[in-house]
Amino acid sequence: MTLKEAKIGQTVRVRKLNGEGAVKRRIMDMGITKGVDIYIRKVAPLGDPIEVTVRGYELSLRKADAETIETE
Repeated sequence: MTLKEAKIGQTVRVRKLNGEGAVKRRIMDMGITKGVDIYIRKVAPLGDPIEVTVRGYELSLRKADAETIETE
């Protein structure tokens, strides 16, 4: 399952990051790394962006970035 498929109110754990190069580095710089828990707070009406809480702060992710994050 990817982060994009997670439902509002669900907490998921990151299993793997599938991005390449700068995209993967940017996601990791935001604090999303293997094993971290992510809480899904909101999803915009058209599904983009997704608002999450990670490591105690709120973050908005594009749908394309959320697709590269595998969760369990």
